[in-house]
Amino acid sequence: MKTITVETLFGPETINVPRKPIKFRLIKTTMETLTVREEVAQYFTADRRYTAPAQVGELFHFLRCETKEHFFTIHLDGKNRIICLDLVSLGSLNQSIVHPREVFKTALQVASAGLICVHNHPTGDPNPSSEDIAITRRLKEAGDIIGINLLDHIIIGSPDIFSFAERSLL
Repeated sequence: MKTITVETLFGPETINVPRKPIKFRLIKTTMETLTVREEVAQYFTADRRYTAPAQVGELFHFLRCETKEHFFTIHLDGKNRIICLDLVSLGSLNQSIVHPREVFKTALQVASAGLICVHNHPTGDPNPSSEDIAITRRLKEAGDIIGINLLDHIIIGSPDIFSFAERSLL
């Protein structure tokens, strides 16, 4: 007994499918090393380990004179040495817009082990606002998820600084 199939009834079926090329989008990250001034080397040493908020406050003391909020991230290697500084946001007199995506974009590109956030309060009062507390909490949660430690968030006032880590707010 012969088995009846579609092929035995109608013959072999051929389908002509046009071949489409597969396209990939290649994203390239371009990092550039800039020499700001030669005398910066005396102020900023590449092999220095940052283990205390006062060290960061000293490094960013120039923010005390700024009239707009500046939000920086300091990207650190596994030994707490700076591998990158990033100006994430330049804001207005009393606020700057900061999103975890922008903070961690650079952290992922430069393979940060940890980071420290630094911003100034042009009013001189270093005490955190409710927005400062909220964004610090979001950054800590985001860092925990992707495996990059938020070590501290430091607010530069005049003349004092506020460290979230020192106040056990991280």
